[in-house]
Amino acid sequence: MDNKLIKCKPKKTTPVRWLALVAILGTMAAVVMLAEFALPFLGPSFLKLDLSEIPVMIGAFALGPLAGVAIEAIKVVLNLLIEGSVTIGIGELANFLIGISFVLPASLIYHYIRTRKAALLGLLAGVVVMTVIGALLNWFVLLPWYAGMMGLSMDELILQFSVALPYITDARTGVLFGIVPFNVFKGIVISAIVILIYKRVSPLIKGKDAECDEIDE
Repeated sequence: MDNKLIKCKPKKTTPVRWLALVAILGTMAAVVMLAEFALPFLGPSFLKLDLSEIPVMIGAFALGPLAGVAIEAIKVVLNLLIEGSVTIGIGELANFLIGISFVLPASLIYHYIRTRKAALLGLLAGVVVMTVIGALLNWFVLLPWYAGMMGLSMDELILQFSVALPYITDARTGVLFGIVPFNVFKGIVISAIVILIYKRVSPLIKGKDAECDEIDE
């Protein structure tokens, strides 16, 4: 494939089709979110990996950053309705904020420069921003909340990290060596899958009569 910018533009998506696609992708993301699983080698059992950001990122790349935010919101609301909340919405709000901190940087960069390199750069930026936002939210909001909800002190909660990761001894090391690696790993996995499948699935979102392919080398 030639290394060149795509100068043509895909056909515009009508508002009705845009809304329908956002709703479909949001529902898909909520379903995927149900299949979460723990990664014992990266921390305690409450750190669970799900791949629900894949439909969100694909929608944001194909339909724009605003669509990504809307899909993320639908995903979180549907998951809240399906599974309920043990954090009175705090965990769900944090999930939304961490999700858009990943999706927005990536989709904004790709929105203006539609090349494979820009997509990779955007995803890298998204991983960095998500990791920082995730660390701050966990340090100041989520870990204290989970500790209080479980009737534990912060030190007792951190002991759950140290079972898998002995070098974690306090909240600071829990975030730096537990939360941060988890979010980096999650971001890399999702980014790799998006890069591999986006070109194949984007015509399904934009329609078979799209005037051009958006990811070039």
